[in-house]
Amino acid sequence: MEKYLYITLFAPLVGSLIAAFFAAKPKELYTGILTSALVGISFLSSIVLLNYVDADTILHVKMMDWISVGNLSIPFGFVVDQVSIIMMVTVTFVSTIVHIYSIGYMEHDKSFNRFFSYLSAFVFSMLILVMSDNFIGLFIGWEGVGLCSWMLIGFWYHKQSASWAANEAFIMNRIADLGMLMGLFLIYWEIGSFQYDIVFANILNLNINTVTWIGSFLFIGAMGKSAQFPFHTWLADAMEGPTPVSALIHAATMVTAGVYLIIRASDIYFLIPDVGYVIASLGAFVAVFAASMALVNRDLKRIIAYSTLSQLGYMFVAAGLGAYWIALFHLMTHAFFKSLLFLGAGNVMHAMNDELDIKKMGGLYQSMRATAILMTIASIALAGIYPFAGFFSKDKILEVAFNHEAYLLWFALFIGAGMTAFYSFRLVMMVFFGEQVHKRLGFHPHEARPFVIYALTPLALLSIVAGFLEYSFHAFVIDLLRDYKFTLDHSVGWMLIVATTAIALSGIAFAVYKYKRGGFGAGVESLGIYKLLVNQYYIPQFYNNAILKPFAAISTFFWKQIDLKIVDATVDLIGKMFYNAGGKTRQIQSGNLSSMLRWMVAGIAVMLVLAIILRPMV
Repeated sequence: MEKYLYITLFAPLVGSLIAAFFAAKPKELYTGILTSALVGISFLSSIVLLNYVDADTILHVKMMDWISVGNLSIPFGFVVDQVSIIMMVTVTFVSTIVHIYSIGYMEHDKSFNRFFSYLSAFVFSMLILVMSDNFIGLFIGWEGVGLCSWMLIGFWYHKQSASWAANEAFIMNRIADLGMLMGLFLIYWEIGSFQYDIVFANILNLNINTVTWIGSFLFIGAMGKSAQFPFHTWLADAMEGPTPVSALIHAATMVTAGVYLIIRASDIYFLIPDVGYVIASLGAFVAVFAASMALVNRDLKRIIAYSTLSQLGYMFVAAGLGAYWIALFHLMTHAFFKSLLFLGAGNVMHAMNDELDIKKMGGLYQSMRATAILMTIASIALAGIYPFAGFFSKDKILEVAFNHEAYLLWFALFIGAGMTAFYSFRLVMMVFFGEQVHKRLGFHPHEARPFVIYALTPLALLSIVAGFLEYSFHAFVIDLLRDYKFTLDHSVGWMLIVATTAIALSGIAFAVYKYKRGGFGAGVESLGIYKLLVNQYYIPQFYNNAILKPFAAISTFFWKQIDLKIVDATVDLIGKMFYNAGGKTRQIQSGNLSSMLRWMVAGIAVMLVLAIILRPMV
């Protein structure tokens, strides 16, 4: 089985290196096919490992010794257990679909080969993150996906907005990663190892305050990677990258790494329920906070991005309240329907010449029936309607909040469920139904190529049926993750399901009713609440005025007043002194015999004077 582990891990890397070899050359279709095939092989190998791993069989491989300094010994090792294999299968499956889709989406891009090199490198980094058997290996993968996301978000670097968004994502994650590094330092300081099994076996021996600090610092890192408030602004801005990047990074892989960290470190967070409640509270806030911004946004991809941010909040609620397997289950099901939404949005963009304003669309169902059906399926799953996948995973999180007697959190998630249903079908109605505004604007939409639609079909099927895997999923992971015990009466559980379904259906019905008749009037845009939401609560403006502009002003001051006038001036002065001294002494080497004799006589005279002066001292 060890060979399958290596195939799963290194097949995307091989594809990335091959594509990188041809990166500067003209587009080669076979580059996309080869990298897609290698990621597909990685997926098939992970399926083999999925069938191999169970409660009694965990694959633990030490590839080689890596870092050995003093008492510190970190092997280059990997573990395939019930948690990591779920992530491996999810990542490689969605990545395979995204790679195949990208062959059509990036077909006319001159940097076709470079794109696939970055994309496969991202998959490799994500697999390092989820397969590592220690925190340092996880951190290497963590930083790897950060680097690859910077390259992919800023792939069209000639666009200033893309470069800015890439830098924002990279810098904001580095700030949060400082917190994660402090947590890792504390782990080694107190336990003397980064290996998961050693850390989790000894965490009980630590002072609870120390464990609290460790858990808090690790969560700061998770907040950055999963774009939780106040590190959330980079996620929506990252939509400047190609749409397949949004589907891969912001639906199924990188943004879920923060949730994966909490789940992987569940033995730590189980000991500090107060920190867990803070995590859950922040998650519930973000679930509503992000959903509210999606209600009014007109950018097709940003609406879906805010939806991702909201659903990450749901996952953190489950993880924070100790329902780790439910958080992992929602992570998996969400990956299917959210990546389907993003890739469907890519089809719409191609059909509309990269237009993203949903108010300029309308009636696209006539030209893009397959894409409309696929995105509607994904939207129903996102809204949490039975029997689609979102119903099973998201409703379980609301039940957890209610069972935990965290009624305020439950209410926030309940309201969020209604908002999710509304903005999901607001998007569907404004893009695919209603008045064909695009015709007045001169657009001539067309359906995506058949192989692109076929590539999306597995995601649609899983968006429908994945929820029925709940019991087998629970049985598979529960030996590694602590079980969450429900104390709700059966009747109370059904009441919660009915209530959540009712508010979701109400949100859908209201969206369909309202936008079938043209939506809200122009007067709504003058309302204060609308302006607040459409400007993202003015948080980006606050960051710009309170952080970016002062930082730029301070940097300019130090550049002009300190660097140029003091540092550079001092260096230049020293250089000029030596240059002038050299110019003066250069006369000695003039080559003129009489001049050199005069210098020689002067030198002898100086030496005689010095001899006379210094002689009494001898």
